[in-house]
Amino acid sequence: MSECADNTRADARATKARTTAVLAGAALLAPLGLLAAAGNAAAADAGVWDRIARCESGGNWHINTGNGYYGGLQFSASTWRAFGGTAYAPTADRATRAQQIAVATKVQRSQGWGAWPTCSTRAGASGGAPAAENGSAGSGSSKSGSSKGGSSTKGSSTKGSSTKGSSTKGAATNGSSKAAGAAERSTGHGSRGTAPRGGDADHTVRAGDTLSTIAALHGTTWQRVYAANRTAVGPNPDLIMPGLRLNF
Repeated sequence: MSECADNTRADARATKARTTAVLAGAALLAPLGLLAAAGNAAAADAGVWDRIARCESGGNWHINTGNGYYGGLQFSASTWRAFGGTAYAPTADRATRAQQIAVATKVQRSQGWGAWPTCSTRAGASGGAPAAENGSAGSGSSKSGSSKGGSSTKGSSTKGSSTKGSSTKGAATNGSSKAAGAAERSTGHGSRGTAPRGGDADHTVRAGDTLSTIAALHGTTWQRVYAANRTAVGPNPDLIMPGLRLNF
C-alpha cells in the first residue's frame, strides 16, 4: 500500500516538473514572437525613395521628358494636384526632392507601394512609408531646379555672368540624356490618385472599390466614370473587377 502511494507522489512530481518546463519555454519564446511581429510592421528604410527615383527617373528629381510624368518619382500632373503637390509647385519636377517625397508619402499611405508597382519592388519597399526627413518640405516651388533653394535662374547675374540658362541648360542636358529610359519606364506607372481634369485621370480598381468611391476620390461623379469606361466595365456599373484600369 505504501509503495503505491510513493509511486503516485513520484508521478505527480514528474508531471508538475514537465508542466513547469513547458511554461518556462513558452515565456522565453513569447518575446521572440513579439519581435518578429514588430519587424513585419516596420516602416521602409529612409533610402527607399532614392532607390525608387533611380528606377523611375534615373535619380533626376527635376526631370520632365514630356511623357506626362514629372520629377524623380514620376508624378502625373493630376496625381500631383490630387495629393496637394501644387502647394509646392505647379508640377513635381519644379519642386524640391523633400517636397516630392512629402507628396509621395501621402500617395503611399493612400494606395500602398503598388502606386509604383515595378520600381517599389526593385527598391525592396515594404511596410509603411518612412518618416519624413529632418527639415520640413517647406513651401513654394523650386524654379531653379535645385533642391537646396539656390538663386532664381531668371534675371540675376553674378560678377557680370548671367545665371539665366546656366543651371537650366545643365538640367536640360541631364534630362535629355535620360529621356529615353524615363519614357520607357513610364509604361510601368500605377494609379497614384488623380483629379478628373483634362481627361488625363486614371485609376486602377482595387478590391472594395466602387464607381462611387472612385468618383469621390477624383472629385467627379460615378456616371461620368462609367460613361467613359462603359466598354471596359460592361452593362453593370455595380460590378467592376480589381485590376481594371479606368480612364476619364
